[in-house]
Amino acid sequence: MATRTPPAPTPDSLARAERQRLAAEEGARAMADVEREAIAVRQNMERLRALREARDADAAAQMEAPTAAKPKPTRRVKRIVR
Repeated sequence: MATRTPPAPTPDSLARAERQRLAAEEGARAMADVEREAIAVRQNMERLRALREARDADAAAQMEAPTAAKPKPTRRVKRIVR
């Protein structure tokens, strides 16, 4: 049985393979960039959520803690001397 050797790659097939390889590398880089940006967005959202919750907790604590209310001043009644 005779074995066949694969045909020599043509310049077109080599160029196509190179384009595919470059596209795959660029795609991997783009996916890594998108993932890094998504992580940064999630971290920022977490930071902002913590700030908002702290602000809301502080506001709720101020609403619950009654401040020392000043007593209303009593009205003085002038007595009429007769």
